[in-house]
Amino acid sequence: MKKTIRARLPLWLAFCLLPAALLVGCGDNGRENGPPQGPPPMPAVYLPVAPEEIVIHGEYAGRVHGSREVEVRARVAGILEKRLYTEGETVRQNQPLFRIDPEPFAIAEQRAKAEQAAAQAELEQAQRELQRNRLLYEQDAISQRERDLAQTQSQLAAARLALTDAALADARRNLRYSEVAAPIGGITGLESRSEGSLVEPGALLTTLTVLDPVQVHFALPEEDAMRLAKARGSGAAQVTLSPGGASDDKFIGKLDFIDRVIDPQTGTVRARAVFPNPDGLLRPGQLVRVRLALQQLGEVFAVPAAAVGEGRQGPQVLVIDEADTVRVVPVSLGPTTSGRQVILSGLNAGDRLVINGQVALGDGMPVTPIPAP
Repeated sequence: MKKTIRARLPLWLAFCLLPAALLVGCGDNGRENGPPQGPPPMPAVYLPVAPEEIVIHGEYAGRVHGSREVEVRARVAGILEKRLYTEGETVRQNQPLFRIDPEPFAIAEQRAKAEQAAAQAELEQAQRELQRNRLLYEQDAISQRERDLAQTQSQLAAARLALTDAALADARRNLRYSEVAAPIGGITGLESRSEGSLVEPGALLTTLTVLDPVQVHFALPEEDAMRLAKARGSGAAQVTLSPGGASDDKFIGKLDFIDRVIDPQTGTVRARAVFPNPDGLLRPGQLVRVRLALQQLGEVFAVPAAAVGEGRQGPQVLVIDEADTVRVVPVSLGPTTSGRQVILSGLNAGDRLVINGQVALGDGMPVTPIPAP
């Protein structure tokens, strides 16, 4: 009878072969599912760009002034008898404002009239004498000397009459100046001399200010002044004004003066604009904000400032090409306006500009484009 002998593996060998079998099984399973997959492309928010015309503006603090400010002064000496207007009201040109005691000037006018009448009578008498002497001279009744003397008396009488005419005109002018009239129409200020005061010629009585139009004085930085000087004649120098405070009123005016001298202490240039003010909303001394169109740029790109970075070659942006791959594009920068950066060159119409997520992106990286809302 034969015995069957079965080989039995030692226990320690079985434990050694078990991990190998597990590794073989795992390797088979991995080959059935294929190689492991990489991470998906990163998302990139983009904005399609298009060229446009951009107007570069500057904002400055300005102060309102009347377009004309005239001092009203006395032309003759005397007692200020009465004020004929209400302080702060609008007056028209030639409207009476003050009256200086006119009695002395009226008396002077009467005296000048009397002197003129006497001179006129003397002239007429001298002319009659001259006429008689001429006839007598022709008859050899008087000498030539007597005739010449009569002619001289007539000429002197004519000169005295001319003097009295000038004195009468001066007296009438002083009488007229005793009533001080407004040289222009405008807003009156406070009186400088009260009624009953003795005023001398040239004494300041009040001021008149023209409020329509008004002038606004402000200062331009040197760079803006240079930019504006290059753009003059292009129609870019439109000026708008916003009064200080909570008012939303807008005024549109024109720039009428730019100083040619730069202030060495402040580095600014004085400028002035004129604004219509028919309702009188703008007052002299008021602080306002002036917005001035400095430069007009055509066919440029205005992009969010955050989309522009700095590379080794200077300013750059990221653009997504047709294969959804990021490309680094060097650009030439212009000024900034309203939080947007002006791109002068480097971009083309329709480029997909990356505006979000560009920090983690590099040249040649594939991305998942997401249009900006």
